[in-house]
Amino acid sequence: MTTREKGNRGVLLISCPEKPGIISIISNFLLEHQANIVHFDQHTTDPQAGRFFMRIEFDLQNFDTSIEGLEQGLHEIAQNHSMDWQLSNSKKRKRMAIFVSKMDHCLLELIWRWKSKELPVDIPLVISNHANLADEVESYGLPFYHIPLTHETKEEAEKKTLELLDGKVDFIVLARYMQILTPNFISKYPNQIINIHHSFLPAFVGANPYVRAFNRGVKLIGATAHYVTNDLDEGPIIQQDVLRVNHSYSSEDLKVAGRHVERTVLAEAVAWHVEDRVLVHGNKTIVFE
Repeated sequence: MTTREKGNRGVLLISCPEKPGIISIISNFLLEHQANIVHFDQHTTDPQAGRFFMRIEFDLQNFDTSIEGLEQGLHEIAQNHSMDWQLSNSKKRKRMAIFVSKMDHCLLELIWRWKSKELPVDIPLVISNHANLADEVESYGLPFYHIPLTHETKEEAEKKTLELLDGKVDFIVLARYMQILTPNFISKYPNQIINIHHSFLPAFVGANPYVRAFNRGVKLIGATAHYVTNDLDEGPIIQQDVLRVNHSYSSEDLKVAGRHVERTVLAEAVAWHVEDRVLVHGNKTIVFE
């Protein structure tokens, strides 16, 4: 059972300057509000003058009425301790939009995990710059929107996309969406857009990376899931994995193996995001697994 399927369960994420007593302050605060801590993780970049990160799962009786009091109290604590915080609860599911182009492996992995309730999200819509996956997506009862995109129509296409997303989603997953988002688009969803790509970078950039990797005789392939920033493929990394290959693999074998790694890595990154296990610090992440 995932965090968000547990009744009356809340998750509190905190980031603040390192100082003595922060853990005691938050623990006592939760106790005063009759919250029962069931899981606790922490990390500091430097015990003397670093940044402190904390994730707390807690159960709260009379959740609907008590959560407002918690939020008000956290505002006061945050002001006194220069604290950034995020409070979520098991009763509110995150809403995930999926962007995809022609390849379906990452898309279908996410849909399968959603359908089997392994990924407790709502999927209000799937958007693609190609129409080839429409029937497959709609067979799961999910709305599919085809928004063609060229260099000349990029601005208008993004405007239409943002209109479709407005008020409907909390975060976006690029499930092998082969388009570069503009800074204007990214600014609407900071640290809320997750991308997947092969881990050959910075080697084999551009078209046909698996063919060129095959010609080079690589022994490892992998995938990286990260948040999207204005620096292409250089956003904070959430999850990575690799798979060992050898001389017997053809370029097509490498593609198949790469797809397996990509869909697993992306699904894990999305799950951690949904369960509020990820905190962004600069261009890095703290992931409480």
